[in-house]
Amino acid sequence: MLPRTTRQQTDKGPSLALPRNIILVGFMGTGKSRVGASLAEKIGWEMVDADHEIVRRAGRTIPQIFEQDGESSFRQLERSVIRDLCAGANRVIAAGGGAFADPGNRQEMLASGMVVCLTAQPETIYRRVGHRAGARPMLAGYDPLDRIKTLLEQRAPSYAQAHHAVATDDLTPEQAAEQIVDLSHRHVDPARFPEGGSMADADLAAVVRHSGGSYPLVAGWGFLEDLGPRFLDLGIKSPVYIITDSNVMNPYGRRVQRGLQKYGIAAHCFVIPAGEPSKSFAVVQSVYDWLVERRAERGQAIIAVGGGVVGDLAGFVAATYLRGVPFVQVPTSMAAMVDASIGGKVAVNLPQAKNLVGAFYQPQGVFADVETLSSLGKRELAEGWAEAIKHGFILDAALVDVFEEHAEALMDLEPEISTQVIRRSMAIKAEIVSEDERETLGIRILLNYGHTIGHALEASTEYGSFFHGEGVSVGMMGAARIAQQMGMISGELVDRHHELLRRFSLPTSASAVSGVSGLSMEGVLRAMALDKKVEGGGNRWVLLEGVGKAVVRRDVPKELVEETIKGLIG
Repeated sequence: MLPRTTRQQTDKGPSLALPRNIILVGFMGTGKSRVGASLAEKIGWEMVDADHEIVRRAGRTIPQIFEQDGESSFRQLERSVIRDLCAGANRVIAAGGGAFADPGNRQEMLASGMVVCLTAQPETIYRRVGHRAGARPMLAGYDPLDRIKTLLEQRAPSYAQAHHAVATDDLTPEQAAEQIVDLSHRHVDPARFPEGGSMADADLAAVVRHSGGSYPLVAGWGFLEDLGPRFLDLGIKSPVYIITDSNVMNPYGRRVQRGLQKYGIAAHCFVIPAGEPSKSFAVVQSVYDWLVERRAERGQAIIAVGGGVVGDLAGFVAATYLRGVPFVQVPTSMAAMVDASIGGKVAVNLPQAKNLVGAFYQPQGVFADVETLSSLGKRELAEGWAEAIKHGFILDAALVDVFEEHAEALMDLEPEISTQVIRRSMAIKAEIVSEDERETLGIRILLNYGHTIGHALEASTEYGSFFHGEGVSVGMMGAARIAQQMGMISGELVDRHHELLRRFSLPTSASAVSGVSGLSMEGVLRAMALDKKVEGGGNRWVLLEGVGKAVVRRDVPKELVEETIKGLIG
């Protein structure tokens, strides 16, 4: 067992002290009590089950409290228990399934230690608790599986705000506890950027965990020619196949090639034309032909060096060539660093819409050298910050504050603050995709804030007028206006969107984008109908209830959508 108060040194990451407490949240049946008991034994801490403490204080079972006093009385007692437990230290706390959905509880937990959300697929939860559904107040009287799915979707935005997530479907309690111990060694309070603190000291931003394993997200300054040891640590074998584009090949593609060769890794390069039109089957076929000519084998990796287009195309090739070869992302654009390179979504476009053909295919690692952004023009840099700003609006109010306080420094790409913010944004996406790898739990869709309109603007102009981040920026502005009209947010928050995006030289209407012409409401609506988030013939909208509080809505009136789009393209 690890001692309570010493600093832990492992071979898996930076040496950090354990958090003050470790709080396990998540839906019923995800294993909080059993995992918590195993974790407490491993680290030598006290284990406390919040539901057991509620029963002790009330002198009644939880079903009895619900039946006799109602849910509101139970939640009031739960708040008191959570507050008292979080005030202590060196505790593993297992919270009730709905506790983290309460804003007050959530604030207490996030402030008092490391919060880990245990997740599982609805079918796994049903298999674990379905036979006892009658004893579960939140399931009693419902079809258990349908109710589980409904509650998971309702609580998804809250669960997504946990510091970390661990999927327990295929893990024993001991294995899940081991993962949490590993997370505790890497944990840094994500709401703060302490000067000289560990977030500035280590290149590691986060670890993405998925059904097939895990991979690191690394962000630093000036390490592009020293990737060889990192690749060797991942087990990448020689030779490798670099895919880059005509804008990135010199100097960055060539620097990566030289850097790998310096460490004995032979690297061959394929250069595609820069721009969204390269995400086509014609270009994919040309890459396949090149790999066949080179006699590329299944164990030899494809390395994407470039922006989101390169990453999507190279990842799609890696996922399909020889039924899958290793894949590494080396993003050189802002949008790719904080968004496109993370989470395993790879795709190509069809003429009708963007990313309609693709796969989930996770990389071996993501290595972002922030210094590469120095060569970007202001427009390219700004469109990348749009994705990071989006992360703040949906899940991290403190990150929005950082953008507002340091807009000019970030647009000047000052190394320290830029690297810190990029690491934080990478970590936000890492947590979401770790919890909802294949977008089945209603959590990952939150990352699409601004994308329903943004993708439609890109598609209806044939991907030739809008940078992706510019479309997202206009889309966020549209989503904010829709949320205001639906009574979800105030006009003040809409104005806050407008002012922040303006300070990053991002467009808040389609007419503000240079070279845009011929947009029609009918064309935009037609493109929206092909959006991947369409379900049952209607769009699922990611909207805000406040800064850092995103929800999914299916009830946006068609008339409001049309009125909003008309205002944006006017």
